Amino acid sequence: MKFDLTLYLVTDSTYHTEESFLWTIEEACKGGVTLLQIREKERSGRDYLALARKVKEITVRYDIPLIVDDRIDIALAVDAAGVHVGRSDIPVCEARRLLGSGKIVGATAKTVEQAKEAFAEGADYLGVGAIYPTTTKVITVLTEVSTLNAICKAVPIPAVAIGGLNKENMDILKGGCMSGVAVVSAIMKATEPRLAAEELKKKIQSLRMAKD
Repeated sequence: MKFDLTLYLVTDSTYHTEESFLWTIEEACKGGVTLLQIREKERSGRDYLALARKVKEITVRYDIPLIVDDRIDIALAVDAAGVHVGRSDIPVCEARRLLGSGKIVGATAKTVEQAKEAFAEGADYLGVGAIYPTTTKVITVLTEVSTLNAICKAVPIPAVAIGGLNKENMDILKGGCMSGVAVVSAIMKATEPRLAAEELKKKIQSLRMAKD
């Protein structure tokens, strides 16, 4: 399955009503998000499924692939484009076995060794970070940009930078070889998520041009 990592939105519903959450996602899609991951660490399976179905309706309208964090059962139930698995989640090889070859499997990698392992097990892309401290997780292990670039060169699959990134601080990635940037708060906390997505995408594209 083809996908574009340029502007990868990872959702966070913790400071939203359901209405504002879905509105933010739709506005972000209008603004140019290219891939969207629903991440709900605290919800029950039933609630996660119900919300994922509503998010899927939005992503279908804008032809944006939907990735489900961790929960392969939810991904299968809503016929999502794929899943993203972290280092403590189900192994990449098992996610690939369960989903088959036609779905996207993303994996988290913080070292070159982890990146090579994920690629060997069938990952389609890597999420690398956190580049900056983030409020979305209790424990944040920072990743140097030099490690991000080393990972990009070590494996033939694309990598996306993640972790506390926004349009004001992502110049640190200039000249790097990542395929895109993943954001959470930069869009999910924005008062104008459509504008935020537009500005982020322009910034990412300018960083790419600097690389070329």
